[in-house]
Amino acid sequence: MTEAFAPHEEIELDLLLEAINRHHHYDFRGYSRASLHRRMERAQQRFGCDSLSQLQHRLLREPGVFEELMAFLTIQVSEMFRDPAYFRALRERVIPHLRTYPSLKVWIAGCANGEEFYSLAILFREEGLEDRTIFYCTDISPAALQKAEAGIFTLDRIQQFTENHRQADGKSSLSDYYTAAYGAAVFDKSLRRRAVFAAHNLASDSVFTEAQLVSSRNVLIYFDRVLQDRALGLFGDSLVRGGFLGLGSRETLRFSRHSAAFDDFDPAEKIFRRNGAALEETRDAA
Repeated sequence: MTEAFAPHEEIELDLLLEAINRHHHYDFRGYSRASLHRRMERAQQRFGCDSLSQLQHRLLREPGVFEELMAFLTIQVSEMFRDPAYFRALRERVIPHLRTYPSLKVWIAGCANGEEFYSLAILFREEGLEDRTIFYCTDISPAALQKAEAGIFTLDRIQQFTENHRQADGKSSLSDYYTAAYGAAVFDKSLRRRAVFAAHNLASDSVFTEAQLVSSRNVLIYFDRVLQDRALGLFGDSLVRGGFLGLGSRETLRFSRHSAAFDDFDPAEKIFRRNGAALEETRDAA
């Protein structure tokens, strides 16, 4: 059931999102309304504001507010090798196809703090494809990109990462890829030598590379239908014919206007393959 919000709350949220778009050039207007309301309620508490109008006032007049507000607007929670069966499917079913390319480009759209990138970098190293691959790691949040590039995670998360890696049929020990010190695990910087970290907004930016694999997991669930279609159109534009798209366990192409441009490859793990059908040209018209 769709959550109902008071008319004045909807208006205040519209104005806040418009202010963010016009003043900071980040477009969150296509994000799930219910999710935005929940996040902004937490932001109000953090900033001591009684209303979204007060939060908007501070946003426009206090330069430091937006950077902190971004942490509420974007979701940066993930794990390395999250949903291990997805990474097993990549290893067993997708990698054999990727081996046929002399060079590879992988786009990790919405890389958050880097967990998915390091998972893929390790997987590609274990499968002998690292040296022919460039990883494009993009996110809307500059702070998240800085954390992703640093490759530092607290030690209390490593046990889960290690178990996920094992369940994903890892060919080595995860401890081979990091050094533990002062309560943190610092991942080997050599994993980043083939990576490009860049800010990219799926709501407003264009395709910037041709890729054989796009992995964007648990990003679309925060978008409304129009923005989901826009993002899926970008992924389709980026993928070579026969390229692969990986989505999150709760995401689907089924109701997208671009669904005809993809074939089911591993439906259980939400892996799709780009076919030769044209993408819907009216992607940005809605």
